[in-house]
Amino acid sequence: MSTFEWMLAIRYLRARREEGLISVIALFSLLGIMIGVATLIIVPAVMNGFKAELLGRILGLNGHATVQAPQGDLANYAVLAERLATVEGVVRASPIVEGQVMVIANQNARGALVRGIEPEQLAKNPLIAGNIRTGSLADFSAPDGIVVGIRLAERLGLSPGAKLRLVAPQVQATVIGTLPRQRTYTVAATFDSGMFEYDSTFVFMPLEAAQVFFNLDRAVSAIEVLTRDPQAIDGIRPKLFTAAGAPVRITDWRQVNSHFFNAVEVERNVMFLILTLIVLVAAFNIVSSLTMLVKEKGRAIAILRTMGATRGAIMRVFFIAGTSIGVVGTALGFAAGLAFCDNIESIRRWLEGLTNTNLFAAEIYFLSRLPAKVETFEVVLVVVLGLALSFLATLYPSWRAARLDPVEALRYE
Repeated sequence: MSTFEWMLAIRYLRARREEGLISVIALFSLLGIMIGVATLIIVPAVMNGFKAELLGRILGLNGHATVQAPQGDLANYAVLAERLATVEGVVRASPIVEGQVMVIANQNARGALVRGIEPEQLAKNPLIAGNIRTGSLADFSAPDGIVVGIRLAERLGLSPGAKLRLVAPQVQATVIGTLPRQRTYTVAATFDSGMFEYDSTFVFMPLEAAQVFFNLDRAVSAIEVLTRDPQAIDGIRPKLFTAAGAPVRITDWRQVNSHFFNAVEVERNVMFLILTLIVLVAAFNIVSSLTMLVKEKGRAIAILRTMGATRGAIMRVFFIAGTSIGVVGTALGFAAGLAFCDNIESIRRWLEGLTNTNLFAAEIYFLSRLPAKVETFEVVLVVVLGLALSFLATLYPSWRAARLDPVEALRYE
């Protein structure tokens, strides 16, 4: 491509006043490609961030596999936990007691999930121990000490040292009849995991206290197993069965959350296909603008041909004109998309302040902040897609310009 061809292509893009409509269409083509590429970068990044944040919080709180008895509660759990902890790839095995309760404080009542866990195991959980907002885990080892989610504490008006009454659905016989099992505990600390569901429902309690509250005689609900690599759980499951040495039921994180993460993946793919239409429409705008330009420049093309310009030169001129729109639009979209992803939380807060609305309700989206995770492969795919559609859009108008007959073009001039 010679300097003359580049100069002529740029000159054609800067249309004169009577050709203003062509410039307007070309501008809209550029903006369409820019918006399309930026959106194709932003939306998958948000979906990836949403999936990664949820996965990190779910696995950070619930472990990677749960070992339970075939029926009922799990007895002789201490020996079993030691065996499971020796399996290659297992970081730790923690006995837990879980049960649904009603929490009552300051004349307010809400449903919650109690999880009994050994204090030293809770201290090793970075999602909880690293996100203590008020109080201290040092008081958690007390027989009546509990740790509650920050949102649950806010709704019930709780702070460290406050009393919280737990009511279990199980009943116990008393002198006045059968009553629900209940007891009052002291709030030792509050945590903020960043996931709305956990922060508004979870109550942690020392394992022995939970066994007493739920009337479990030297038994637990399950043993949570944490592995080095959650993605390698399929290879660890058979080893866990072997180490158990007795019939057990093992459920891993993929089984529990498979439907949710499959739905997120399907939604991400569908959104990518839908948003690709934006770039496709912009590519068709390039076709229309170049076709109009070829028609408008018919006489100029004929003169160039009679002066010795080859069909290849004419084709390259219009190819440069069309691809320049696509390349500039893709580059601007690439920069805008990455900039938006890097500042997406600040932009969300600015828009919420501007419109006075909650654009990312934690009750709906589970998370307290809007995440974005940019995958290099996806960004490269989007850029290649934008450039490829732009190049393809210029082929027909360029070929048509090269095939223009000078005699026919100048006959009626």
